[in-house]
Amino acid sequence: MNFKNNPLNILFVFAIGLLFPMSGFASTAGQSLDLTQHWVGYTAIVIFVLAYMLVMAEEFMHLRKSKPVILAAGLIWLLVAYVYTQHGDTHTAEAAIRHNILEYGELFLFLLVAMTYINAMEERLVFDALKSWLVRKGFSLRQLFWITGIIAFFLSPIADNLTTALLMCAVVLSVGGDNKKFILLACINIVVAANAGGAFSPFGDITTLMVWQKGIVDFWTFFSLFIPSVVNYVIPAAIMSFAVSTDKPDAKDERVEVKKGAMVVVGLFILTIITAVSFHNFVHLPPVAGMMTGLSYLMFYAYYLKKRHNEKSDSRLENGTLLKNIESFNDTSFDDNYDIFNKVKRAEWDTLFFFYGVILCVGGLGLIGYLAMASEFMYNGLGATTANILVGVLSAIVDNIPVMFAVLTMNPDMSQGQWLLATLTAGVGGSMLSIGSAAGVALMGQARGYYTFFGHLKWMPVIALGYVASIYVHFLVNAARF
Repeated sequence: MNFKNNPLNILFVFAIGLLFPMSGFASTAGQSLDLTQHWVGYTAIVIFVLAYMLVMAEEFMHLRKSKPVILAAGLIWLLVAYVYTQHGDTHTAEAAIRHNILEYGELFLFLLVAMTYINAMEERLVFDALKSWLVRKGFSLRQLFWITGIIAFFLSPIADNLTTALLMCAVVLSVGGDNKKFILLACINIVVAANAGGAFSPFGDITTLMVWQKGIVDFWTFFSLFIPSVVNYVIPAAIMSFAVSTDKPDAKDERVEVKKGAMVVVGLFILTIITAVSFHNFVHLPPVAGMMTGLSYLMFYAYYLKKRHNEKSDSRLENGTLLKNIESFNDTSFDDNYDIFNKVKRAEWDTLFFFYGVILCVGGLGLIGYLAMASEFMYNGLGATTANILVGVLSAIVDNIPVMFAVLTMNPDMSQGQWLLATLTAGVGGSMLSIGSAAGVALMGQARGYYTFFGHLKWMPVIALGYVASIYVHFLVNAARF
């Protein structure tokens, strides 16, 4: 790609995809300075670009992605605050960064609850049981291609695209054996399906979550993207399926039973989602307040599991059967010292801190003044439709999080149909390249040697066809929203 060989283009792309989290903070704190032509502005862009290059090279350098962006955030805000202080303004930068931190706090707590529930379901073997059922059924490779893709499409709106992709990839690797072609195609299919499925749900992707939390699109309106999302997945899947063999691999007798209470945890997660939606829709509280309330449901159930385990252990001790029946005592229905904070501890902290770095970086760049420049170029110069289609293309190259948050910070005056278009393209655009989404990056590591950047790249025209078709269908089915 020529753009990677041109440093000016890199700076330009990041200048567009820079900013994100909050609108209106400058007006609440004081008169903001235009530092876009100042040495601080240029230095801040260079710092952010270098940090993001290290993020993109995580797979090769094995440097966790949170480290460079956290450092970059600190340096950028140090520079910004220094300039404002030199102008005798000690409040604007402080108010702006506090607003950034508030935005991050809501996102952090929301994701922490979701990750805790996912970890709890993994511990109860919910996902392992699903995997074992698929493996032992003896489907043909083509059937498995469609089954894993369809499950990924419908599971990612409830869980998330990363967890869903890893689960389905484990199934593919288990039955695929050394069939590199099948594993490659199935992994591409899973990435496209997981990203498409996440695009029509407020919980399916970070970008949809942020749009929902901002109050720009209400909860149920997201589901108007369902048909475009289906089109985005089905078109490339249908074309790729012709390249998948109809051979039937040997079924494997791998049986996993869920632990006691597994379905209760799933039910509590659904109840937590309902609580978050209700808090937001009916009493106009932030969704994160409902999610934290839902976390208490899991905390109380974890307490119940722990008490049941202790009671069971005490009963066996009293009956003198502990040493005689070790196998019975090791019943996995109840875990010793079952503690909900063990599930919190297993959250993806690198990802959570990465979001902190990105939000603070782009917030600082927004205060510098690059937001106005990007908004003028994209939404006033190119027009909303072209700009929103470009959002998806940029999401494949950079990442959909800073790009989508840039749009949220710009807060252009658009119809609801255009906001939905931006949400759709940011969600599914990352499927065009393996590095364009968390699901793709994760599978390159999980299916190393089978699913590669260039293997995915060969099928990019087919995926791009689905991308274009989904945009066209969106304009057809949601015409009334424009």
